[in-house]
Amino acid sequence: MRREKYMDYQEALEYLLRFADYERLPRSGIVWDLKRVERLLARLDNPQRYARSVHVAGTKGKGSTSAMIASILKHAGYKTGLYTSPHLLSFTERIQVNGKPIAEEDWARLTEIIKPEVEAENRIGDLGELTTFEILTAMAFLHFRQVKAEYQVLEVGLGGRLDATNVVQPQVCVITSVSYDHMDVLGDTLAKIAGEKAGIIKPGAVVVSAPQFPEAIEVIERVCREKGVRLIKVGQDVTWERGDFNAEGQHFKVSGLKEEYELWIPLLGEHQMENAANAVAAVELLKDKGAKVPVEEIAYGLAKVSWPGRLQVLGKEPWVIVDGAHNAYSMQRLGQALKVYFKYDKMKLILGFGGDKDIAGMAAEAVKITGDIILVASRHPRAVKAEVLVEEFKKLGVTPRVAESVKDAIKLALDEAGPDDLICAAGSIFVIAEVMEWVK
Repeated sequence: MRREKYMDYQEALEYLLRFADYERLPRSGIVWDLKRVERLLARLDNPQRYARSVHVAGTKGKGSTSAMIASILKHAGYKTGLYTSPHLLSFTERIQVNGKPIAEEDWARLTEIIKPEVEAENRIGDLGELTTFEILTAMAFLHFRQVKAEYQVLEVGLGGRLDATNVVQPQVCVITSVSYDHMDVLGDTLAKIAGEKAGIIKPGAVVVSAPQFPEAIEVIERVCREKGVRLIKVGQDVTWERGDFNAEGQHFKVSGLKEEYELWIPLLGEHQMENAANAVAAVELLKDKGAKVPVEEIAYGLAKVSWPGRLQVLGKEPWVIVDGAHNAYSMQRLGQALKVYFKYDKMKLILGFGGDKDIAGMAAEAVKITGDIILVASRHPRAVKAEVLVEEFKKLGVTPRVAESVKDAIKLALDEAGPDDLICAAGSIFVIAEVMEWVK
């Protein structure tokens, strides 16, 4: 009997990208509705309910914090799923178990399983078609159930309240630093944006919040009161203190709710110590809910965390660094971190931005870092043409150069840089992914 031919990974990916992919398409006119993904998950017997959940929202640091929590739980002996977005080099990075991306054959197999359910749901059509992200989210839950994950750490894709991940009943919610981003969808004030992020908070959970601007923390505090949940504030209830550092990582101390921790992480930047404090607080609260995580496994899990593309050193003499800074606040933090963590003579910035970003705000922060700027557009369909960006910088008194591609930009920068100089690529995760591809 002849076996029917199944999709391979590339065919499965092409199928998934046929749907509305709002990472690549304009988001105007979207109907955000959790009922679509809830009905799809019901067809799959609600796999999102299988594992205990940690849900992480925020503007900056939610991916790093998610990866840290997952690494701690893994090293404490729990089979742990991690769902993040976007990816750097492969879609498979988005769905991980115990730090390993899903195998391409498993990705294809899951697509085969979910395809008839997606098409049955879309035939009803009363809520509009499922999006690529909604289908990927359902695939992640399905995979975590199939491998019998004990915990699933879920990074919100966009916002929180109406994000496809917001179908779980989490034990712990984490809200990392909230700043201006995706204002076309989330609102034009920090209070509105924080309200969308706080939409993940549910009765029965415990909430960890990173240090926030006053307008954001007021909203988070109000939602916690309304839901009757406990709020732990990192920076007040849980604090950190910097130690020494080098190009490979940094030592620091965290004073948690239960213990004092001497820690090292292979990630640079003050913000990564903040993210680690978020992760420590979240894991301590999971321990209150029955998780068995020894102190030494918290330290070991953080020491072994992998989260590429965040203030990552790709080369020395000259320094070649990539960072996922993609809004004005994170560009400001990047500038501060480069001054603290690296010694260099001259700096060049390679920058490219997405069309949905605060370009004026990022440009204003970038020119404070250096006047030597090379603008590019990544291959991503939402990338803004470098020629368009030039005008934004000229308003600030800086005339940047334009490269035809990310590859051309990094080659130009390397040709000009001396051994004591620094080259940093930022502004879009898609730009840094192309730099990483070229360097590798």
